[in-house]
Amino acid sequence: MIAAGESVTYAELHAAADHLARRLAARGVGAGDVVATTLPAGRSFVELLHALPRLGAALAPLDPRAPARVAAALTVSEPLEGKEDDTLLRDSVDPEAAHSILHTSGTSGRPKQVALSYANHAASAAAAADHLGLGPGDRWLCPLPLFHVGGLAVLVRSAIYATTALVHDGFDAAAARESLESGEATLASFVPTMLGRLRDVGLRSAPALRAALLGGGPIPRGLVEWAAGQGLPVVPVYGMTESCSHVVAGTPGRPLRGVELSIGADGEILVRGPMVARGSMAADGWLHTGDRGRLDGDGLLHVDGRIKELIVTGGENVAPAEVEEALLSHQAVADAAVLGLPDPEWGEAVTAFVVLREPVGEAALIEHCRARLAPFKLPKRVEPVAGLPRNRAGKLLRDEIVP
Repeated sequence: MIAAGESVTYAELHAAADHLARRLAARGVGAGDVVATTLPAGRSFVELLHALPRLGAALAPLDPRAPARVAAALTVSEPLEGKEDDTLLRDSVDPEAAHSILHTSGTSGRPKQVALSYANHAASAAAAADHLGLGPGDRWLCPLPLFHVGGLAVLVRSAIYATTALVHDGFDAAAARESLESGEATLASFVPTMLGRLRDVGLRSAPALRAALLGGGPIPRGLVEWAAGQGLPVVPVYGMTESCSHVVAGTPGRPLRGVELSIGADGEILVRGPMVARGSMAADGWLHTGDRGRLDGDGLLHVDGRIKELIVTGGENVAPAEVEEALLSHQAVADAAVLGLPDPEWGEAVTAFVVLREPVGEAALIEHCRARLAPFKLPKRVEPVAGLPRNRAGKLLRDEIVP
């Protein structure tokens, strides 16, 4: 692992995790406990991640800027020093016990707590390895927050398959560009806004990159086209916290090994498999994702966005992501969000909020969309804004947009 300019081997990490586990035991941490942390992405965080299973305890990584509430035996906010207990450490883990406690992004409501087991992580890692062909020579660039599943999954997969994790404490476009253009990274995980910023800082090549997983929200077609033009092997992915990261690769996408998909009532995407948190499955044995989609004749998944975000205007259904993609294909639009606002005539009016790179009129943007959308999907209003609320993983926080 390489983090904050410091390199550590897995043998060194193993020894450090043993010592930390004994320091945690001296503070009363034991089997079944949860330890919360607001540590930044770095060696201390990774040592804690690997120390807790030696005690049968679970890690709850929290956003240091807005920590969620979690019942924890201990909260670690700085490297832990002090005496060590001579407790006997576990040399194996209970595959079904809680390994990590994560919170969903809360983009469509209050964040939910999800308990992921080691078995969930192992199944997710195996599916990713089957898809990507992981090997000891791989170096996985991870600028995603470690309190979100996409970032944490990189650390767990890297440990299981002895690959190198290149951990960045937050996303810095210049630092990520250096990792890619130098040939340091062979794999990477981004959200669309990160890739957009790499485009903005002039990323030209990534000679060693085999795949850049891109998920966490709708992906503008223009961004994928730009990446293809630069020779960047972008792989759109679909997944969620409850499924221990991504379960589908491609757009439209094919499920990874061990993943089953179905389409339920109202077009809801249903998922099941060994990587899905047991406590997140409904009584029917499926994870109800809250996303709308369809399976085509080849078994490929088409994702149409969140069900609760669907706009019903004049009796027609409009997916905000489709309208946002049309707006983002205009060179002047840096970011976009679409909402359905109450309207006496239409029920809901398709309303767009855009961050502009350069001045452009509302009429011009609507006309640009006209060539790409059915008439009923066109925005009734386009309002320029200075910025749009996003969480640290880059996901749009629609509930925080104030018309």
